[in-house]
Formats: sequence, structure tokens, C-alpha cells
Amino acid sequence: MTLLAKARSLLFVPADRPERYAKALASGADVVCIDLEDALQPQAREGARKTLTDFFKSLRPAHRFGVRINHLSNLDGLRDVLSLHAAECSPAFVVMAKTQSAVEMQMLAALLPGVPLIALIESVKGLEAANAIAQAHAQVQALMFGGADLSAQLGCDMAWEPLLHARSSLVMAAATNELALFDMPWLNVQDLQGAEQEAARAAALGFSAKALIHPLHVAPVHAGLAPTAQALAQAQRILAQDGANQSAAQGVLTVDGQMVDRPVVLAAQRLLRRAGI
Repeated sequence: MTLLAKARSLLFVPADRPERYAKALASGADVVCIDLEDALQPQAREGARKTLTDFFKSLRPAHRFGVRINHLSNLDGLRDVLSLHAAECSPAFVVMAKTQSAVEMQMLAALLPGVPLIALIESVKGLEAANAIAQAHAQVQALMFGGADLSAQLGCDMAWEPLLHARSSLVMAAATNELALFDMPWLNVQDLQGAEQEAARAAALGFSAKALIHPLHVAPVHAGLAPTAQALAQAQRILAQDGANQSAAQGVLTVDGQMVDRPVVLAAQRLLRRAGI
């Protein structure tokens, strides 16, 4: 599995706060995304790019730091890409903000050959093109849901129910193309229970991971994404019984009173993979 396929959490850290880079990784987040977009004032970006370039020159190839860049339609996005070319070590991944078309991801792949890409989808246009974006290039390894910008465009509350259709659309696009899928961050820093509950809802819907804006959310998000002990035990029983039935050349089986066919077996396999078993 790729780094992004295995990741449960992606923690954003502002590019102009280099003292936080190592702390972000030490928080237990699976990957860290150094942010050149929303976390910075426009006038701070040029200095932040220099900081970022120097930092990547200090890294070894096997690292877990990625970068969020501005959209390629503006000069900031092009300057972000140039700063990555100036570094001696490639980012582990690049998130492009406000992705709206497959062509944009193809352009980014051409500019950053070999670098895994995450398409951050946060507009109606991007949502409508999600499947094409997911298919744009082999370097596109994940989609990310940008619910804050989308809710502002839609004029809806930034809550679970108003954004459910958008989330479900991205689940379909990611699943169809076998990509990782990151949910939007939980924005209430002090509400750890809320972070865990939303992560659990995202996992139930089909998300593989969640973006974070604060290290305090790492543990509750990991807990929310993790399968329950009961679900794991049932999945193990299903696979054990399935193996026994295949050896005996039998058909449909029953586990815990539930009829089990191939889709249920495949779901059990996915659950165990998610748990690293």
C-alpha cells in the first residue's frame, strides 16, 4: 500500500511556522501537510517558500511531509511549484487547493513527475468533475473533501446533513477509482468528542482518512476511524468460516445468524485491512 492509502490522518501546519513541523509529525499524525495556501497571508508566502525549500533540502527521501499548494491558475500556485523544484528532496505528496478539472491535475503531474497528488475538491464545479479528476493521472492517489469552501458557495450550514450529498459523491468517485479519500477537518479545536464522532461517521460513509488542523485531534480521529472490537471479531469469524466453507466446497454460509455471501466477505477483508490485520 502507498503512504496515502495507509494514512488515517493528515495534519496541516502553516509553512511559515517551521518550529511546528517536527512537532506535527511527533503528534502521531500519519502524514503532515505543510500549507502554503489558506494558513498564510498572501504577503507571507514568499518567505514561507524559502523556509519550505530549506526544510526539504534537509530531509531524506523516505519522509512523511507533503505540501498544499495554491491553485495553478494564479501566480502563487506556479511559484509554489517552482519552490518545490528548488528543493533537493521531493515532497511525499502534494495537495492542490480548489481542484476543479482533470486537466489541472494532468498539468500538475507534468510539472511534478512522480510525486503523489491529492485533489482537494471544494467547489460545485470540482464536485461535478470528481470522477474525471480521480481518473486524470496515475499520480492522483487521493481525493480530499473541502467542506468549508463548498458550504460557503452553496450557502448551506457547514454541518453533516447539508454536506452529506457532497461527501457521498466523493466516496463514489474515490471508490470507483480505488483512491484514498480524506474528509474535511473538524474545526472545533477543543471538542475532541466531536472530532471522534465525525471521524466515525466519515469512516461509515466510506472515507479512509481525515484532514486535521490541530494535533489534539490525532488520537480522537484515529479512534473514530478504527473499527470496533466487535466488528473486528465478526470480520475474523466471517473469514474463518469462509475459508472452511471453501475447503469443503460449500456455498453461502451463515455467521452469527447472518447470511454471508461474497460482498460480505469482501467487506470483512476491507475492515481487517483498515485495522492493519
